[in-house]
Amino acid sequence: MTPTYPKWGSSYIEGVKKTTMEMFNRRKDVEYYEIGVFDEEWKPVPFVTSYKILKLNYLSHVKFDVYMNSKHAPKAEYICSTSKLRGDNVMIASKICSRFK
Repeated sequence: MTPTYPKWGSSYIEGVKKTTMEMFNRRKDVEYYEIGVFDEEWKPVPFVTSYKILKLNYLSHVKFDVYMNSKHAPKAEYICSTSKLRGDNVMIASKICSRFK
């Protein structure tokens, strides 16, 4: 997921911040990624995006915008994608994060 260190910018809506992220899927075994935004203690921070779960085929990429209320934006520390795989009686999750500057 890029950029590694995203920054909040203004959006077309007053009081709302926006950042644009891009993901590239290099994993043949994963098609779905869940997007999350977290504070410094890894607690979820409310945000809006077109899809919180993205379907991303192998070797495909997608750009997406993340919107957040201006009062919550300073709390946001990380934006992450989580992939989940089912194995033999086990669920494996992998989280990749970018850190806000």
